[in-house]
Amino acid sequence: MTERTALLERTPAAAASATSPTGIVRGLLRTTRPRQWVKNLLVVAAPAAAGQLFSRQAMIQLALVFALFTACAAAVYLINDARDAAADRAHPVKRHRPVAAGQVPVPAAYAVGCTLALLATSAAAWLCSPAVAALLTAYIGMQLAYCVSLKHVLVVDLVVVTTGFLMRAMIGGLALGIPLSRWFLITTGFGALFMVSAKRYSEAVQMAGKAGATRALLTEYTTGYLRFVWQLAAGVSVLGYCLWALEEGGVPSAGLLPWRQLSMVAFILAILRYAVFADRGTAGEPEDVVLHDRALALIGLVWLAMYGLAVANW
Repeated sequence: MTERTALLERTPAAAASATSPTGIVRGLLRTTRPRQWVKNLLVVAAPAAAGQLFSRQAMIQLALVFALFTACAAAVYLINDARDAAADRAHPVKRHRPVAAGQVPVPAAYAVGCTLALLATSAAAWLCSPAVAALLTAYIGMQLAYCVSLKHVLVVDLVVVTTGFLMRAMIGGLALGIPLSRWFLITTGFGALFMVSAKRYSEAVQMAGKAGATRALLTEYTTGYLRFVWQLAAGVSVLGYCLWALEEGGVPSAGLLPWRQLSMVAFILAILRYAVFADRGTAGEPEDVVLHDRALALIGLVWLAMYGLAVANW
């Protein structure tokens, strides 16, 4: 007996409501992962680093880019869940996703996902720069290739997911015409790889013995390898950030304190704190770790304040 059949037998009224037009719309919204929209706030990273965040034009442009990237990510989630519906039913958590549970028909998920992708890239070409439209198109193409085949290729799957985070961080700079420094790209890229590989490590730990039924590559990776990757990525991201802070800190500043150098302490503490969850195998959902751990949130606020003071040269 499938989960869907059991649901219909146990609660027929609730099941009918779930497949109603309103239920389908709610399911589609859940499939776009509203909790993960917070990842798209990375679009402000480059403008914030350059101290060009608070002008009216910048805020309008960044709000637009945030909305467009969110639409593109939502499109990918919808198409991915439609493709993986059968496999997701074998996962203890993913089986409750609306498409896997039968609340959203697979054709509806495909149709809405493709429509969102076309609308987002068209709006980017019309309202933003060609570079923004090209990056969004590349993001969708890369993520769809990931859904179809790249997620089954060792190491490449980690690179693709990491690149998605890096694209989020780059697009704000492209939208405002801000040059992207090498330190920004190194720190952001390896910081993203740290979180992605820590997530894979956590999945491998939690799904030991049944990984092949949920994410096939987890049977190919060893926990030792994934641990090596997230430790390496954490070290490189810290090194890149420290080199940025020390290089910029060497320039005479009118600020009260050397905030750039001081921000290294908060950045390293944040990496160390997140590594606690990675080491335990409980970093499966990065947004949950970041939003629900009070100590990490406090460290993040301290870092944000120091970084802001450094950029403002106070």
